[in-house]
Amino acid sequence: MSVVEKTSEVPANSAVSAVVVRFAGDSGDGMQLTGSNFTEATALHGNDLATFPDFPAEIRAPAGATFGVSAFQIYFGSDEVTTAGDDLDVLVAMNPAALITNLKDLLPGGLIIADSDAFTDKNLARAGYKSNPLEDGSLDGYRVIVIEITKRVIASVEPFGLSHKFAVRCKNMWTLGLVMWLFDRDRSITIGNLEKKFASKPEIAQANIAALNSGHSYAETAELPSGVEVYQIPRAEVRPGLYRNATGSDALAYGLIAGGRLADIPITFASYPITPASSLLHTLAQHKEFDVVTFQAEDEIAAVCAAIGASFGGSLGVTSSSGPGIS
Repeated sequence: MSVVEKTSEVPANSAVSAVVVRFAGDSGDGMQLTGSNFTEATALHGNDLATFPDFPAEIRAPAGATFGVSAFQIYFGSDEVTTAGDDLDVLVAMNPAALITNLKDLLPGGLIIADSDAFTDKNLARAGYKSNPLEDGSLDGYRVIVIEITKRVIASVEPFGLSHKFAVRCKNMWTLGLVMWLFDRDRSITIGNLEKKFASKPEIAQANIAALNSGHSYAETAELPSGVEVYQIPRAEVRPGLYRNATGSDALAYGLIAGGRLADIPITFASYPITPASSLLHTLAQHKEFDVVTFQAEDEIAAVCAAIGASFGGSLGVTSSSGPGIS
């Protein structure tokens, strides 16, 4: 672990009103799951928040490629939050491609958490680096924590007998544990989520939980350099009540249902599954009681034609897509 020190725009270990954090890595690094769990813990902590998941347009880009970077951004604080934020205070970069594509958004003096095990010659070349930015001084304007995350993850899950492939997949949870310590988040909801998600594979659940706890323990016990302490973000003042954790896709699905009910028109939703539009199909398929018919088409052209046909038949015809599907 090493650090390049400079005063951050967000002073650590003191109360600040809001912070913007972005998790970024390869499309297989589990950044969306990491961000979702951190978001839920943040909501339960009492902060107001807004998020922005960023998916690569490619179906499956080569590992380590800049156009395959997946990211999840969260802006949270003690005041009302109405956007996902612009400039970053903290950037978690799981590989060189994630760093080079997201560094431009990090504030001067912002915090970078990087997995040094991913900064291999091969990955550096794929990202377009001529030298290792963790070593050449190009990040001197930021505070940088460099950790051998992959090696530590493999060691933490060794008792569960996972293959190297599955062991490495737990590194997002190790990193999440470290970031949860940094912002004083409770891990219990994430542990519950992992146990539920991998109920049929308890060894996978326990390995991920062990990685989560290991990352948290590392941050808690390691002598992190001065300037890297727990961020204190006071709770927001919100009205007591029952709140729903909803993505933009969820909200759009509920809006379509409400529109159909208010107009007294049945809904026919025809779509070809493609991330992140697939969640619309998933959500609407669970609400057939509201006169919703869902149709999974063989491609986008078939989907839009089915929606048009349904509209001629008296339904509210709807289709969806994203990225290359729109093209």
